[in-house]
Amino acid sequence: MSDAEIYTGSSNPKIAILTKELLAQTPSTSRSDPDERDEEDIFAELEAELENDDGPLRDHGLKELQREMELMKQMREDMHGKYSEITEEKEVIRTSAKEPRCVVHFYHSNFRRCEIMDKHLAAIAPKYFSTRFIRVFVESVPFLVEKLGIKVLPCVICFVDGVSKDRCAC
Repeated sequence: MSDAEIYTGSSNPKIAILTKELLAQTPSTSRSDPDERDEEDIFAELEAELENDDGPLRDHGLKELQREMELMKQMREDMHGKYSEITEEKEVIRTSAKEPRCVVHFYHSNFRRCEIMDKHLAAIAPKYFSTRFIRVFVESVPFLVEKLGIKVLPCVICFVDGVSKDRCAC
């Protein structure tokens, strides 16, 4: 049984294809390809197909898809898929603790290598939508810099469930 069949409870191949397309779609604010369908179009077509399907778990599949859509909407509101800057120390701590996966770039504006790292992180942030990417100016978070032992910039630290798991100091 495929992932799409698990979500929809249907063996209808069109439903399975639409569900897989919807779940695999990377959210973005602007579409570069005019032929590319957005998630609302896919969801509407999927709903229509589910209405025609007599599968016993159709309602469960619809509820699961709606839950998934709400989760994606909430993640977009929380700035997932974007590379953003946080200026307050407490907000950095709160964000890295509450997000399941978070990548924090500690930078200084006078360092050229920090600018290079910014470009790379800005490019990969939309590709890893479930991970929150943020940047922090080191002079605005002295407690964190001391606590995390940051001595070399740029420094990128990966947090999983609020715990520092990996770091890259270039």
